Amino acid sequence: MKHQHPDVMQSFPATRDSQVTFANYNRPPFNSWSFRNMDSVAHTAMVPRGGELPKLVSNIDATLGQRKIMDARGTERTLDNLLEAHNADGFLVLRDNQILYENYFNGFSEHSRHIWYSMTKSLVSIAFGVLQESFDIDLGSSPSRYIEELKGSGFERATIQDVLNHASAIAFKENYVDRDSEFARFYAPALGLGFIPGAQDVQPGETEIYGVFDFLAKFIKPEPDNRPGDMFEYNSANADVIGWLIARLSGMPLHEFIARHIWSPLGTYHDAAIVVDRAYMPVATGGMTSTLRDAALFGQLVLHRGMANGRQLVPAKWIDETLNLTAVDAQRYANNDFYRNELWQHYKNMWWILDPAKQEYAAVGIHGQVIYINGSTNTVVAQFSSQPSASQAGSVEFRSKLLAIREIAG
Repeated sequence: MKHQHPDVMQSFPATRDSQVTFANYNRPPFNSWSFRNMDSVAHTAMVPRGGELPKLVSNIDATLGQRKIMDARGTERTLDNLLEAHNADGFLVLRDNQILYENYFNGFSEHSRHIWYSMTKSLVSIAFGVLQESFDIDLGSSPSRYIEELKGSGFERATIQDVLNHASAIAFKENYVDRDSEFARFYAPALGLGFIPGAQDVQPGETEIYGVFDFLAKFIKPEPDNRPGDMFEYNSANADVIGWLIARLSGMPLHEFIARHIWSPLGTYHDAAIVVDRAYMPVATGGMTSTLRDAALFGQLVLHRGMANGRQLVPAKWIDETLNLTAVDAQRYANNDFYRNELWQHYKNMWWILDPAKQEYAAVGIHGQVIYINGSTNTVVAQFSSQPSASQAGSVEFRSKLLAIREIAG
C-alpha cells in the first residue's frame, strides 16, 4: 500500500493573500526568516536551561569544509558549497565532545533559535521514556486507559506502542496543500502554526475544536480498512497523543516536563522554547525551537544512551529499544511502499533509522531539520535548514545533505 507522508508534501503557496498559510503572521509562510524567528510568528513557552554551561571543545577540522562530496544530482561540491546551495541555515559535526565543523548561513548564528518541526517528535519520545519508567506504563494498552477523553476516538483501539510507531490506523490524513482539507480547517489552526483569517481570534467555547487535545478526542476516527500495528503511516497526531500522556500522567505541561527532566539537567547553552497551540498547550508534534549547538547536545545525550553530566537522565533501555528491531518492525515499515527509494530502513519510537547495526538514526523535521546519530563512530550532526519545500522524500536538497552527513560521519 502507498500512503503519502505529510513531511513530503509541498508547503502552502508563499503568497500574502493565501486563504490558508502555515506559520504566516503577515509574512510569507515557510521562509527562512520564519524558521529562525518562530518566537515572533507564533506563541511560545520557554524551556529554560540550567546547570553549568557545556564544555564542548571547538576543534575545527579546516579540511572538512573543502571536502568534496557528491550531491543527489551527481554533482561534486565542497561541503561548504553543498550546504549553501541546498538551503542549510546551520550545520555542526560533534564527535567525542569536540566540534569538528560548525557553519552558519542566511544570517543564522550560534545564538539564534531555529524551529525543529518534527524533530520535536523524537524529543517527546525520549521524554516519554523518562515517564514510562516512573509510571510503569503498559505500552500494550490503549492511550484511552490513561486519557479518558480518547475513548471513542480513533486512538482507542490502538496501543501506545502503535502510536509511538505511527501505526495507529487513524482516518485523519495530513494535507498541506488543500485549503479545504481537514488539516487546514481544523488541525493547523488548533496547533497555532496555521493561519486562517480570524482563526487566532476564536475564543474557547466558540468552536468545538479549539486546541489540539479537542482535535484528538473529537475529530480523529479509526480507518476502517487498516488495523493498528499493521502499517507505518506517519501522522503528526500520534505525537500529540504522546505529549498529552506526558502532561496527564506527570501533572505538568509538556514543556515543564522536558525542562525539568531533559533540558535543564542536560546543561545547554541557551533556553529553548516550544510553540503552543490555540489553547496554549505545547505542540508536541513540531514546536521545539533551540540553537544548533543545543540540538547537537540533545543528540549527544541520545548517543550516550541517556547519560549527561554524570547523570542518567533517560533510561538506557528506552533508547536501546529504538534500535531493537524485529521482523514485525521491518514488515510494518515495508507495508508502506512510499519510502521504498529512500535511505531509511525503519521507523520506531518516533525515530528514523538508517542502519541499526551502526546505531545510525535520526530525528527529522520538514524543510530540512536533522539531528543525526552514529553510534559506531561516536558522531552527532545537527542541521537546520530553510528548504522552500517541506519535502524530505524525493527532495534533492534533503538527500544531498543527508548523503553529506553520512559520508562525514563515516
